[in-house]
Amino acid sequence: MDLTFGQEALILARIQFGFTVAFHFLFPAFSIGLASYLAVLNGMFLWTKDEAYLRLFKYWLKIFAISFAMGVVSGIVMSYQFGTNWSVFSDRAGPVIGPLMAYEVLTAFFLEAGFLGIMLFGRERVGPGLHMTACLMVAIGTAISATWILSVNSWMQTPQGFELSDNGQYLPADWWAIIFSPSFLPRLFHTLTAAYLTTAFIVGGVGAWHLLKNRSRNPGVRTMFSMAMWMAALVAPLQIFFGHEQGLNTYEHQPTKVLAMEGHFETYEDGIPLILFGIPDQEAGEMRYALSIPKIGGPILGKGWNASLDGLDTIPNELEPPVAIVFWTFRVMVGIGLLMLGVGLWSLWSRWRGELYHDVWLHRACLLMGPSGLVAVIAGWMTTEVGRQPYVIYGEMMTADAVSPLGAQAVAASLVAFVLIYFAVFGAGFLYLLKLMSDPPALGQRGPEEESGPIRTAGITPGNVEFPDSSRQPAE
Repeated sequence: MDLTFGQEALILARIQFGFTVAFHFLFPAFSIGLASYLAVLNGMFLWTKDEAYLRLFKYWLKIFAISFAMGVVSGIVMSYQFGTNWSVFSDRAGPVIGPLMAYEVLTAFFLEAGFLGIMLFGRERVGPGLHMTACLMVAIGTAISATWILSVNSWMQTPQGFELSDNGQYLPADWWAIIFSPSFLPRLFHTLTAAYLTTAFIVGGVGAWHLLKNRSRNPGVRTMFSMAMWMAALVAPLQIFFGHEQGLNTYEHQPTKVLAMEGHFETYEDGIPLILFGIPDQEAGEMRYALSIPKIGGPILGKGWNASLDGLDTIPNELEPPVAIVFWTFRVMVGIGLLMLGVGLWSLWSRWRGELYHDVWLHRACLLMGPSGLVAVIAGWMTTEVGRQPYVIYGEMMTADAVSPLGAQAVAASLVAFVLIYFAVFGAGFLYLLKLMSDPPALGQRGPEEESGPIRTAGITPGNVEFPDSSRQPAE
């Protein structure tokens, strides 16, 4: 049975790595922001003694634990491909990539693993101070993990600080230059804010779901929705700013990628248009049915209104990335970012009018936007990685030269196995997470730690609580 569908081993290996990385990326994109959210909730409870924050902490703690576990498992599986499908890359780039990955394990992963158990099970055993410290360490660990991984990937995008050995290996010559490659900081800020926005819209979507189910007086639901909307309103503009800065950085160091993102097949001598939509035709070298705004593309790229631009027609065909994929994934990412900004501004308007918990259309929009962050980070990742092609180390090592000497049938068999197992195992995990989110936070909500009894608040009994007196609700 031919599983290759006529594709060569290189294409199948790229699809397999892309599939496993995309699947894995969903979990860190959520858990990075959720770890920080849990630290904030725990800190707010210790500061205010408002048990609504504690109930929310326990509600999201179980969800975090499951997401974190699935992220670890999917990451381990992904890393094996460096030795199976990409052994040539591992051999040649290993002296640079290997130590950076080891630093991630020694700092971030050990930090997370060391304090995760205390965070999950230690509230009643170690005291509030150490438990709060554990929450902070896990949150910091997730951010450090993202920092090292982005350092690795940024070096592959904008390599520097190395020298080539006689046998073609990339040997480190300047570790500071390697870690802080030219694209590192813009990509780090853009990715971290994307993770926080992803979490904000998932939390906001869950809150909107329960508000739409007429549980609007549950203080936990109101608190989670209010906090998520604050985060969306504050971080969405920052995310757009950091995204623009990364785009300018990419244009400086990887101009071909930006040409594909913007769909500029032709050279412009007197002003650069902003192409909003169109159908890229890479074989013909043109953008069909283009809808564009004249000249505005120059200022966006940091140029003048009448600036010139060398298009993809000046790039050899074999060095062009797949334009259609890069062009459309970039627009998906930007479009979702603008929608996030719109929802954040909408929430501020509803909050100012005192309708934050009663604006049904806002709740419906937030419910629809719940998974939008996950879609945006995958689209952004595809823009970045596909736009780097045909290089695996930009300008240095071709992807075709990095693949292992495997037959297409062998790669196809492992790809099919990955797809089937991932959708079976992680699909079940996603369904369980949705089940947990479908229940509202309530008094007496248990976290992973075993409690001696339910939380008690004077005059309130465990259950799905209604607060007719708004003064009993936590502050927005």
